[in-house]
Amino acid sequence: MAADLSDLNAFVAVARAGGFRQAGRATGLSASALSETVRRLEDRLGVRLLNRTTRSVVPTEAGRRLLDRLGPALGEVEAALDTVKGLSDRPAGTLKLNVPVSAAVMVLPHIVPAFLKVYPDIVLELVAEERFVDVLAAGCDAGIRYEERLDQDMIAVPIGPRRQRFAAAAAPVYLAQRGRPEHPRDLLQHDCLRGRASSGALLPWEFERDGEIVMIDPPGPLIVNLGAAVEVIVQSALAGTGVVFLFEDWLRPHLDSGALEPVLPDWWQEFSGPFLYYPGRRHVPAPLRAFVDFIKADRA
Repeated sequence: MAADLSDLNAFVAVARAGGFRQAGRATGLSASALSETVRRLEDRLGVRLLNRTTRSVVPTEAGRRLLDRLGPALGEVEAALDTVKGLSDRPAGTLKLNVPVSAAVMVLPHIVPAFLKVYPDIVLELVAEERFVDVLAAGCDAGIRYEERLDQDMIAVPIGPRRQRFAAAAAPVYLAQRGRPEHPRDLLQHDCLRGRASSGALLPWEFERDGEIVMIDPPGPLIVNLGAAVEVIVQSALAGTGVVFLFEDWLRPHLDSGALEPVLPDWWQEFSGPFLYYPGRRHVPAPLRAFVDFIKADRA
């Protein structure tokens, strides 16, 4: 055989990721090791597979043809191995999920401990980030996202609460000093604690009541990138710095304790809950299948 499976997998990873560093992050291999593996494969085949520049790595015509044929073939190999692994009475192996920070904070803590107790031979690895990624190219088995961001060719399984709301809240001391807003546009006169998406966009605040939708871009003294830094705006709201606008479930402990008070609760917009999603194929890896079954049973 002109090349072994590890060489072919390395080529596919680099071609799909568009670079050696990106593929390295997805596979856990170094960029130099991947580069040497692809160069070895090219030498064996006697043809260049990738055009390399300082800015990009792009498949050649030969590389594109090989990639088109390899994708389905390697998928069948992986499916065959998954079938063998799935014969075990106790699923084992690693399950890697790409999830938004909101799911890591609000959804998975209620699921993960019980799941790992039932399946002690499974190692669950979570990658929490806000940007929307190709889960396969990122080296993950599945992801969690909201319905409007799901590709149509993905299998989606409901996970977590089915209805959620965005909530506005502020500390009692702040409301005592600045007054309580009576309409969403009143927030334009308040100090608001904002979040910026991974795309760089400063996210607007959207409210809804009786079919009326109001979207505002309020001013404020603090802006954080959405992700782990969100807790900074929560703590700032607790300290009386301004109004926070976040998932209701994230703020619920502080609302229940009275440390934060609801702002415009009649205007809190409701939306559907998150989904676990993964590429459709005949043979799902045993750890992922166990996780899907566990979620479905938990919701039954």
